[in-house]
Amino acid sequence: MAMEGRRISEELSPRYYALCAVGGMLSAGTTHIALTPLDVLKVNMQVYPVKYYSISKCFSSLLREQGPSALWRGWTGKFFGYGAQGGCRFGLYEYFKGVYSNVFVDQNRNFVYFLSSASAEMFANLALCPFEAVKVRVQAQPCFAKGLHDGFPKLYAAEGTRGFYRGLFPLLGRNLPFSMVMFATFEHSVDFLYRNVAKRRKEDCSIAQQLGVTCIAGYAAGSVGSFISNPADNIVSSLYNRKADSFMLAIRKIGFANLFTRSLPIRLLLVGPSITLQWFFYDTIKVLGGLPTSGEVATDLRDDAS
Repeated sequence: MAMEGRRISEELSPRYYALCAVGGMLSAGTTHIALTPLDVLKVNMQVYPVKYYSISKCFSSLLREQGPSALWRGWTGKFFGYGAQGGCRFGLYEYFKGVYSNVFVDQNRNFVYFLSSASAEMFANLALCPFEAVKVRVQAQPCFAKGLHDGFPKLYAAEGTRGFYRGLFPLLGRNLPFSMVMFATFEHSVDFLYRNVAKRRKEDCSIAQQLGVTCIAGYAAGSVGSFISNPADNIVSSLYNRKADSFMLAIRKIGFANLFTRSLPIRLLLVGPSITLQWFFYDTIKVLGGLPTSGEVATDLRDDAS
């Protein structure tokens, strides 16, 4: 059987893309709110590595010095910013995958996954960037603002429109490879799990089994993507908090080795479950809307069995 992706545009509709966008927005926004405390720890460890040299040290110091509310600082930026990013990331990925599947019919599927996710992520980061600029400052600079309502006008007054997009290129440097690796890993993980673990067609598995595959594939995708994008994540935090004024200066100040290792454990702890929950909620919304769960299966298992 030819891969489902090669006829995907024939099966999809504006309703499908709209539901995927809404599912991506709700799944990303809600999961990022739930993980706000871990994000606060991550950002502070990146911006103040000497003071917060471990997760436990950062946690205890913030509680002692700023109180429990500090762990929820920036939650509005995470909900609206990552909600907008999730809507574009998931909805446009499905759209571009349908378009590129028809254009590049005979190309390797990895090419379609990479190109689709990269195209979607460009729009997703343009939507996210202003919210991220405010969120990172709110989390790492307690005196800057309380949230979006006062953070947006304060940042605009101080730096103008440029302040909202100061970290756009490092943000793209973080999120483009993350998204490309994440979607490709998810697609291949789904394919592997159905062919080698379940050994059944997706349609022959129960909804619970399909969502279980989604969760396992989602965790693998988030973990691999976290490692790939960790250097750019450190640079973004450094630039937004004015620890460096340029991309190259940020790299020199952080150190090449530290780009890969600084805050990596907490980022794996943060991103792995976050992406898992996003895929789970996303596919649950799709199922409730009468759509199939995500991911392609390259081989017709019934043909293999015969």
